[in-house]
Amino acid sequence: MRASPLFEVPCRYFPKPGPANTGAVLEAVGRRAKELAIGRLVLATCSGRTAFETLKRLPGMKIVAVTHAMGYAGPDELELKEEDRRRLLADGVEVLTCAHAFGGVGRAVRNKLGTYQVDEVMAYTLRLFGQGTKVAVEIALMAADAGLVRTDEAIISIGGTGKGADTALVLKPATSAHLFDLKVQEVICKPANP
Repeated sequence: MRASPLFEVPCRYFPKPGPANTGAVLEAVGRRAKELAIGRLVLATCSGRTAFETLKRLPGMKIVAVTHAMGYAGPDELELKEEDRRRLLADGVEVLTCAHAFGGVGRAVRNKLGTYQVDEVMAYTLRLFGQGTKVAVEIALMAADAGLVRTDEAIISIGGTGKGADTALVLKPATSAHLFDLKVQEVICKPANP
């Protein structure tokens, strides 16, 4: 008898996006990470709250916490407080702060000249699946660019809408210069109405 060429895995859908979903995202991620033997997570965190919650709920996972870029909230301002960065690093979390893959130089061109560049068009396209999906793809690119994840191993990438987490993807990352080599393999969870 031949094995079926298809397989089914559950996907959790949330009625609305936002931080109220963080606990349910981490529960689903923990389950799927165990099933797939994935030990590395990339997650978005502005204040560090999502990273601290992940450390508490998923001990033993290797975590790359990706913050907003310097200046995102205001000139020379970083949302992640230095003492929280130090605590995360002391707990073994790798913290990445760098230009956003979908909002660096292209955003500067839009702000100055009023025209969109290809990186922002891609961001808007990914937002068709929700802001968390865009963020999860973007931070995987950023982590690969920084050498914090391998491009030949699946990871779980966690994004959100505003604060907290509402989306988790299993994906094979790529560097931003090789964006089209990134492969989303599974959607663990996302808002149904992004």
